Amino acid sequence: MGSPNGRFTLHFDPQSVTSAWWRLRAAPTGTEPGWYAEFGELVPAEILGRLTAALTASPPPQPPDPLQALESAGWLLSDATTAHSPDRTCHVERCPDQEDLRGFWHVETCEPGHGTLLGPRIWHARFDGQVPDHLVAAFITGLADPAPLQRGMFDRTAHHSVVQEPSPHTPEQVVAAHANRLNAIRAQARAARRQQPARPTTASPMTGAATRPAARR
Repeated sequence: MGSPNGRFTLHFDPQSVTSAWWRLRAAPTGTEPGWYAEFGELVPAEILGRLTAALTASPPPQPPDPLQALESAGWLLSDATTAHSPDRTCHVERCPDQEDLRGFWHVETCEPGHGTLLGPRIWHARFDGQVPDHLVAAFITGLADPAPLQRGMFDRTAHHSVVQEPSPHTPEQVVAAHANRLNAIRAQARAARRQQPARPTTASPMTGAATRPAARR
């Protein structure tokens, strides 16, 4: 998928040898650097959707600190750069990078480590240091959201230990909520496009010819 202005691309590659099934790229512009993010196979679509929806919105004047958002949600901060979910299955870290002083964000969801911090990986996400803070915050805020995810009874989930309970919503309500979300994103994208400055237009080669008087026979 590509954005209308051609800057953003979202690529789905189930044959990836690095387990990064989703890749999101932003091309550089005259005022902004390019950046890259990737996500593992089992990343919940709802969390990835928080990020893609944020692409169509104007960035907030003060982007929230992702780690503060996690701390407010009850996550455990081991230092100024690392947070762990209460059940210790998800870990968020801002890692140093020799090539970028901003570092990069790494999210790792793992099985219990049997006495170690990290067990076998379930899925991961990585944001390079140039990804805008408000986009990282949108993804991480979705990650910390305690609301249950809607899945079919026999749909594949991220892990066999996921607790499944009957939903109080009817299928019609689930579909309506999904449609409302898409409509809201479309409205948000239209509003963002209206706020963009108009592109300068160039005269058509035929313009000059059209203004000349017609020749008489």
